[in-house]
Amino acid sequence: MVVGDVGAHLLALRRLPGCVPGHATFLVVTVDPSLDPGLGVEQRPSDSPYVERVYRAGPVSGPLPARLRSIANSNWELVAWHHRGETSVAVRGPETMPTVLDLASDAGETFGIIFRHGAFLAPMPVSGLVDTMVPSPHTTARTFVLQGDQWQLPTYDNAETFVERLVRVGLLVRDPLVTDVLRGDTTTLVTPRSVQRRVVAAAGLTQGTIRQIERARKAAILLIRGAAASEVVAQVGYHDQPHMARSLTRFLGRTATQLRRPDADEVLSLLYKTDTEVRP
Repeated sequence: MVVGDVGAHLLALRRLPGCVPGHATFLVVTVDPSLDPGLGVEQRPSDSPYVERVYRAGPVSGPLPARLRSIANSNWELVAWHHRGETSVAVRGPETMPTVLDLASDAGETFGIIFRHGAFLAPMPVSGLVDTMVPSPHTTARTFVLQGDQWQLPTYDNAETFVERLVRVGLLVRDPLVTDVLRGDTTTLVTPRSVQRRVVAAAGLTQGTIRQIERARKAAILLIRGAAASEVVAQVGYHDQPHMARSLTRFLGRTATQLRRPDADEVLSLLYKTDTEVRP
């Protein structure tokens, strides 16, 4: 695959934090589902209440940009990648800031399960995963160790079956209130303070931080597509253009002008759109 016009394809090339350039480097390419497939990636939504999306990518062909700017992301995921005959698996937490990474010339195959807000591994608080990852202590081409037990490596087609097994043994749990609240639903059954505690426990981030990250990502997509800054401010719920500028700098490390005129040597990660409420 040739990485071309980011604005046209909304590509997202991602690498786990902690990867050493030139060692076990992998790429995850995610596209807006409304756009033409065939970009070296398959991705799909899920009907599981625990899973946001499933993807697989690579190996891809063609020249890569020199750098990747991985922007903030409010979901955690389970990622497996193959590189030079070795398999690695890790639980990767939410990211609260952009990271610029140099891209190696080679990339292995990658598979990932992105989990919905509200789903979490009971023995592994998401708050401890923010801006980091936890690798599996032992992996083979077919299995990996999670919380002391050996598991069959899931695939793109059986990801939901794997997730159901995690649920059955009590490793993966879900707080539906968190999912509903972040989608914009209101509740009178618990106090606002209790809601905030449950969001942080299940998602690792506060409601405010999650919505700020999602707002910045949605704004970036609109700006890259050519929308005027004033239109984006109104559409995604910023107070004014300076408010949007501060948010883009914090979560993307980019200005509105830079998003409209992408650097040919740097690709910006843009994930799929979510249904998270982004009102102030």
